[in-house]
Amino acid sequence: MALWLGILLIVVALIGGTVLGFFIARQYMMKYLKENPPINEQMIRVMMSQMGRKPSEKQVRQMMSQMNKLQK
Repeated sequence: MALWLGILLIVVALIGGTVLGFFIARQYMMKYLKENPPINEQMIRVMMSQMGRKPSEKQVRQMMSQMNKLQK
């Protein structure tokens, strides 16, 4: 009877650890992406320059606002 209880506790601990680890990792990544956005204004300027365009400040701000809307 004690062996059965021990196995059950190990299985429950593994499942609980997996679920808890998932939520902790998810929270950490959300915080990291909020503090360090993947695309900033300088990256947009470089990207548009590589495509042969000289972006105006208005275009850069419009693209940033669109990216921020998509992230939320």
